[in-house]
Amino acid sequence: MRRWLFAAVLILAAAPALAARTVLVFGDSLSAAYGLSSGEGWVSLLAKRLGSLEPPWEVVNASISGETTAGGVRRFSEALARAKPDIVLIELGANDALRGQPVAGIRANLQRMIRETRKAHAKPVLVGIMIPPNYGIDYAAEFRDLFPALAKTEKVPLVPFLLAGLAENSADFQADQLHPTAIAEPRVLDNVWSVLGPLLRPAH
Repeated sequence: MRRWLFAAVLILAAAPALAARTVLVFGDSLSAAYGLSSGEGWVSLLAKRLGSLEPPWEVVNASISGETTAGGVRRFSEALARAKPDIVLIELGANDALRGQPVAGIRANLQRMIRETRKAHAKPVLVGIMIPPNYGIDYAAEFRDLFPALAKTEKVPLVPFLLAGLAENSADFQADQLHPTAIAEPRVLDNVWSVLGPLLRPAH
């Protein structure tokens, strides 16, 4: 009887350590699997990959097609409160840039979300994105450079470019030439995983 009670105590004591931890993906259509079937987007593929890990991790996808950094700021607190994440992937800015919004404002909104993530005791990860030079060479360069500069200032991990390895191949994109095809989504995940993967490993 005493042995059984001792084993039960050990199991209960270990339970909190085995509780699932959470990755919150907070982005736009590039993370919301625009134009794809259920399960084909990189976030769904991430959830499948994390499902095989121990200790377990869960993925909450709070991404919305068409989202801007300003819209993200307005709903960010609620998303944090609902998910209670350990890690937050912030993938926003593309829609701002496509609309020609000032880069300073985009940067300020991303910075606010990074700092709010930390206040919620979660680890922020910034996801870089680029726009084609036909939107203006100087503007495209300024937008591209804001991500590494902000990551350096805020000392956060950076996925340098979400669509690295795809941007030069039109066949990797849907008809709009903005959103990856299902076949290309695993490579998008690999770009994220190169930065996210090491953060999931338990500290020793």
